[in-house]
Amino acid sequence: MMSAVNTEMLIDVWQRLLADPRKSWVLFEHGTCVVLTAPDGELAEQATEILREFGPAHAGSSAGDFGVIDLEDAEGWVVTGHHHDVLTHVGPDEPVDASEIAVGLFGRSKRHRDGTELHVVHVEDKRGSTAQRK
Repeated sequence: MMSAVNTEMLIDVWQRLLADPRKSWVLFEHGTCVVLTAPDGELAEQATEILREFGPAHAGSSAGDFGVIDLEDAEGWVVTGHHHDVLTHVGPDEPVDASEIAVGLFGRSKRHRDGTELHVVHVEDKRGSTAQRK
């Protein structure tokens, strides 16, 4: 389980990675972030529905696919899946080794846990940010 310190670290990482003032996003307990490109209504509910569908990993299907992005603006990696806006952070001390396959499998397992447990730990609502600018 993640501690409060890890949750705060994850919030900080995602705030740095998703610095666009128009991007609303929702963070789940194990490091999976759902970026809401068309935020509407209750953001946690919207993100939960996306993650319920696109979070669980099924080997041998597109739900088991992943990509690994080595981060420049934060430590660790982002693991992508079969939905462009579902991203999982993997810290540098989490995988057994730093090979792309180990990082990807570890991130996929974190996404699977988030996609089945569906526990929101943070909501970043940026909907008002663009309306205030002219």
